[in-house]
Amino acid sequence: MKPKLSRLAVPYVVWMALFVVAPIVLVVVYAFSSAGGGFTLENFSRMGTYAVVFGRSFKLALIATFICLLIGYPVSYWMSREGPRFQRTAMVLIMLPMWINFLLRTYSWMSILENSGLLNQLFQRIGLLDLYNRLTGSSLPYFPMMNSQGAVVLGMVYNYLPFMILPIYSVIVKLDGSLVEAARDLGANGLNVFRRVILPLSLPGVLSGITMVFVPSVSTFAISKMLGGGTELLLGDLIEQQFLGGAYNPQLGAAISLVMMIIVVVCMVVVNRFGEGEEQAVIL
Repeated sequence: MKPKLSRLAVPYVVWMALFVVAPIVLVVVYAFSSAGGGFTLENFSRMGTYAVVFGRSFKLALIATFICLLIGYPVSYWMSREGPRFQRTAMVLIMLPMWINFLLRTYSWMSILENSGLLNQLFQRIGLLDLYNRLTGSSLPYFPMMNSQGAVVLGMVYNYLPFMILPIYSVIVKLDGSLVEAARDLGANGLNVFRRVILPLSLPGVLSGITMVFVPSVSTFAISKMLGGGTELLLGDLIEQQFLGGAYNPQLGAAISLVMMIIVVVCMVVVNRFGEGEEQAVIL
């Protein structure tokens, strides 16, 4: 006998239906509709012209996710090895930028990276720019850092790095220390302990972090618009143009959104399957 739906869950179900299910249904309907309202597959056939945008979006998202993993895992492991007081302080420092508005954080990087920004002023004062010009024979007045893919990746890493650190840290800090001690008693060195015990057991946090960084990175539009200067068009920018820009075409925008959602879901399923396989290997 199936349990009855709790009355306390009714508001949650209504909320999900209105703000999650209904928008997805609308996206699907628009994706398979023409401007006149009839059924069509033309919206999907036209997406081939934006293959470069798809490739650029996934490339930059993967690069940003990889960099976040390279930085986030050591930081998470280091935090978990320290005392409770240090962990609380480090957690506050990591979360502190997240209390500031997303756009303000991105605007701050614009003032840092622009041609007359803080970094270029620093490079000029310490003589790094003059040294570079002498070594290369160039005459750059500044290092161009804005309106580039590097600036976009930097913005992604800065804004989404906490989403990589926190899941990994929450898993590593709960690991049973007796497992590490047992591995050392059996003769395993530090590298083998990390490779055979700590890394496999922390994999759920790693997979969660990868998902939490990759999904917003591949769909971002504010970072690419502000730090990329509109020259590095990503999927989020393309979708925004179809709904709000001069090239108003909500049907095409919905089709691109639907394809992007399917690709993201497939990636998440593959990552989760990989994680299940690793966990089974550890158990065996």
